[in-house]
Amino acid sequence: MKVVLKQDIDKLGIAGDIVEVADGYGRNYLLPRGLAIKATAGAEKAAEQIKKAKGRKIQEEKTNLEELAKKLSKLSLTIPVQVGEDEKMYGSVTSIDIANMLKQEGIEIDKKKIALKEPIKKLGIFNIQIKLHQEVTAEVKTWVVKA
Repeated sequence: MKVVLKQDIDKLGIAGDIVEVADGYGRNYLLPRGLAIKATAGAEKAAEQIKKAKGRKIQEEKTNLEELAKKLSKLSLTIPVQVGEDEKMYGSVTSIDIANMLKQEGIEIDKKKIALKEPIKKLGIFNIQIKLHQEVTAEVKTWVVKA
């Protein structure tokens, strides 16, 4: 059975793709849940429209993320930490701490997007990479200072 996907489906295709699936899978799973429609001449035109709309949406999202990246690169975070003798930190600064500081600045970023290879365990200035999109990365200057 040939169907046109209305949504992205893992290991099958992206929205707008025309794919060949088993009759039972298409009839009993994809069609009733609204994930796909039967491939007809009209549906193939609809598939093209779905792909165009998705392309526009992705481009618009990428543009918004590029603006956010510019805003983030101008930002400088200061994270105060407790230190003991010889400037040795108690604990460390993690991606959760950085995400919380960004939240205080009014920017909501998922901690998984903060590319911190290992927690920061010393005082200093660090440039933290934030991967907003496959093609959009921002860098935030972070100061880890004594509280």
